[in-house]
Amino acid sequence: MKQYILTTGIFFFAMLRVHAQQQQTAGWLAVFNTFRVPSSKFSVHLDAQVRSSDKFEAFQTFIVRPGINYHVRKNMVATVGYAWIRLRSPYSNMANLIDYDYLSEHRIWEQFIVNHQVAFIPLQHRFRVEQRFMPKSIVEESGLKNDGFDLAHRFRYFLRGIIPVDGSEQFEKGIFAAVQNELFLNYGDPSRTNGKTFDQNRAYLAVGYRVSPRFDVEGGYLNQFISGAGSARTTFHVAQIAGYVRL
Repeated sequence: MKQYILTTGIFFFAMLRVHAQQQQTAGWLAVFNTFRVPSSKFSVHLDAQVRSSDKFEAFQTFIVRPGINYHVRKNMVATVGYAWIRLRSPYSNMANLIDYDYLSEHRIWEQFIVNHQVAFIPLQHRFRVEQRFMPKSIVEESGLKNDGFDLAHRFRYFLRGIIPVDGSEQFEKGIFAAVQNELFLNYGDPSRTNGKTFDQNRAYLAVGYRVSPRFDVEGGYLNQFISGAGSARTTFHVAQIAGYVRL
């Protein structure tokens, strides 16, 4: 447990101290669902998210991400899925003013999850790869239009721990703290993204309440550090509310 807390703390506080050229604030709302298929090793994954732009001025991103899970063992799950991401993108309109329109990115993704427990703290390791079909855009009088897609590849490693306030090993109801970190790395040809291997990092602290073994709700702070093209760096300070449904 000490090793986990130390590792997570290093991830989190290292990202908080990274100097970024831009600082922005945003809000994220998310729900993560798992629906078991009776009498089988399969289940259905579905998460949906809405994210705001800087200073909560507009809807920035919509995400719908379904998938099919195969429960290899009690603590191991393999998943393949699809994701639709609707992005608010800036462009220069016909009057040479900055305007915004929405474009869609499509992804195929595969992941493997390993769950285990250290003392009374359940940990989750998630390894995900994504094939990203990123939109190319052209400007028309009516706004932006998709003009085909470029393919990019990304690897994500996610580590999450839930700490029950009551210290219960069989945690079924009550208050908990959640600590997580996710690292994003580009692989293959990164020229369509930022031209680098490192893409971004998300560190997160939250307080939640487990209503039952099937439902959690939590709210917290997420620090998203994004490495853009060249020397561009942006840190998003995100207020996030999330729900977890397990049926």
